[in-house]
Amino acid sequence: MKRTLSGLLLVLLLPAFGFSQERIKFPVGVSSKVLGYGHLWAAWRLKYFEREGLDVEVVLMRGTAPAVQAMIAGSISAGLVANDGPIAAVEQGMDLAMVAASSKITHMLIGGKNYKTYEDLRGTTVGASTLTSGTAFVLRRALKTKGLEYPRDYKLLNVGGTASSFAALSAGQIAAALQAVPNAFQAQEAGFNVIGRIADIFPTYLLSAYSVRRSWAEKNRPQVVRFLKAVLQAKKWFEQDKKAAVEFLAKEFQLTPSLAERGLDYYLTYQAWPPDLEIEMDGIKTVVDIYAEQTGMKGPLPNPEKYVDTSYLKQAWKELGWR
Repeated sequence: MKRTLSGLLLVLLLPAFGFSQERIKFPVGVSSKVLGYGHLWAAWRLKYFEREGLDVEVVLMRGTAPAVQAMIAGSISAGLVANDGPIAAVEQGMDLAMVAASSKITHMLIGGKNYKTYEDLRGTTVGASTLTSGTAFVLRRALKTKGLEYPRDYKLLNVGGTASSFAALSAGQIAAALQAVPNAFQAQEAGFNVIGRIADIFPTYLLSAYSVRRSWAEKNRPQVVRFLKAVLQAKKWFEQDKKAAVEFLAKEFQLTPSLAERGLDYYLTYQAWPPDLEIEMDGIKTVVDIYAEQTGMKGPLPNPEKYVDTSYLKQAWKELGWR
């Protein structure tokens, strides 16, 4: 009888054990692998997602547009991309929404060894990662504030991301290019000039955020909240254990320990990762303003809340006991 009861108990418990171990698939698309997205990679590599019952695979999609298209198609559950991408999609009638901030802009305009000021760039060719979106829009607006109009005063050349733009700069193919932290520090160490910080011109510009498809997220709210809880805890870990965080960033992003440390210090000192990944509407408003100008959007500027749903993040805070 004792053996029979034990067997019955085991049969009753097996479904519970199976359920507790089964994780929900939650693929995430990311536009690039950069230190600014470090909290996503940490949440994945350090198993924060697993602790929230999610089977996350981070898919590197080489650009904002492919990640946005994948969200719209439903092949990924969330995307971490430059914010002009979801804004453009919403303006085209798609039901995307930003649900948590990722990072403010940390890019610096790095000049070749003969280019030290904005005025030095007049009549030159400047490198950009793209010509029609993202940081290219910010670059054009920043140069405009310094008296340089495109294409009257300079040319833009699509030279790709950080590594390829640095190569073009080193070869003298371009006079200047944007470099994000910590690569901007690496360029400076190599003898190139910091012409200016974009954050000094646009201090609130929210470069990137986590976005979802509204209709899907509404049906899968618990998973979205658990995803954000994992990311929030990974980001908090950076602040609480800086030594381990530097080691992680150096290894994951193939940086020297000193560059990883300088990068982490910059993000924490300047709050380039917004506190608790809160989306500041002023930051989105700046993105919308620049996007509207560069794309010729007609009529009054949309309210930035059109592109945002903070309810998932607020619920994640509540469940973590943070706010």
